[in-house]
Order: sequence, then C-alpha cells, then structure tokens
Amino acid sequence: MYASPRTVSDVMTRAVVALGRGASFKEIVRTMEQWKVSALPVLEGEGRVIGVVSEADLLPKEEFRDTDPARYDELRRLSDPAKASAVTAEQLMTAPAVCVHADSTVAQAARIMAQRRVKRLPVTDAEGKLCGIVSRSDLLQVFLRTDEEIAGEVRSEVVRALFPGEPSVSVEVREGVVTLRGQILDPELIPVASRLTRAVEGVVDVHCALGAPASTA
Repeated sequence: MYASPRTVSDVMTRAVVALGRGASFKEIVRTMEQWKVSALPVLEGEGRVIGVVSEADLLPKEEFRDTDPARYDELRRLSDPAKASAVTAEQLMTAPAVCVHADSTVAQAARIMAQRRVKRLPVTDAEGKLCGIVSRSDLLQVFLRTDEEIAGEVRSEVVRALFPGEPSVSVEVREGVVTLRGQILDPELIPVASRLTRAVEGVVDVHCALGAPASTA
C-alpha cells in the first residue's frame, strides 16, 4: 500500500510518439506541434532508439538562414551550422541518444537529466528498444504523494525495520517534511534512520529528533 514508485517504469509515459531515420524536417516540426512535445526519439529496426531530435536541433535552420556559408566555421563555436542544411531526422538527431532503462530508479533518472541537461529521456528495455519516455514532470509526480502515504511507508520500511519493539518512535509528516521523534537504544542508528527516510519517494526534508534514553543511574 505504501510502497514508493521505485523505478522509471512506475512513472514513465508508455504511449510515445517517435520518428524514423527518414522523417523530413517539416514532418518533424508538424509532429512536435501536433503532440505538443519539444523532442522526439528516432528509431530503427524493431524500435531501437538511435537518437533524439529536439527543438534545439531544428533551430539552426532558422538561425543560419541569412548567413553566408563561408562564415560557418567562424560561427561553429556558437552553434552547429551543419544542421542548418540537414533535412532528415537522421541528419538532425543528436546521437547516441541519452536514454534510461525502465528498471532504473527515479533518482538515477533525475541525476542523468541534471548531468546531461535534458528535459526528458527515452526509456528503453534490456534490448535497447523504446518502451516509454520520462520527463521532469513525471519524476516530480512522487511529490504528489500524500503525507499519510509517506508516513505509512516510513513507519513500515524504516521505523519497524530499524527499531523493532521500540514503540516510542513517532513519525509526523507535514507537506512532505518528515519528523522522527523518540528515544532509541542505539544512537548509532540515528543517521541511518535519517538517510533511509530521506530515500522514501516524496520526502521533501527530514527532521530527526531521535535520541538515547536519559540515564537513570
């Protein structure tokens, strides 16, 4: 009931619009406009992803429209003039495509997007075939989980696992911020509890108010 969406397959969009190698420039633009997307995977064979065409790949066509080809080398450091003369998806696409596997974690997908500065990733299966697409907004869906769902998972997966038989540990969640309170016998488990709680999907922050019981000696 409380299990986090652990993998990309839990949040990805499965119905994906894609292109073949030979798709024309105008076909690409029309497809982007029709489906309101800013990038499209390019496929070959039985659905293997070989590249991605984005709006950025199309812009040189307009950018260099009134530019003397003799100046292309001079301007190359600012953009990609070669794409100004491209007319098919194969010529325009960025390859190899930056993809993510369906069984990758949501966190791994987020790191790839951040490192490669992309807004969406084609999702592939073990054979490299397209099975979906995941966007930044898809990854942010985990933060739509209710406080009750998050609290239930923290109690089940963190508190009961680390502190069995210690009923004094309480979990409170407000707007995704988790507060752990109580006394535990092993203080060395405090950073572990904080780290595991932070790993629960939808958690915004963790406040750890756990401590060892006061000595009665």
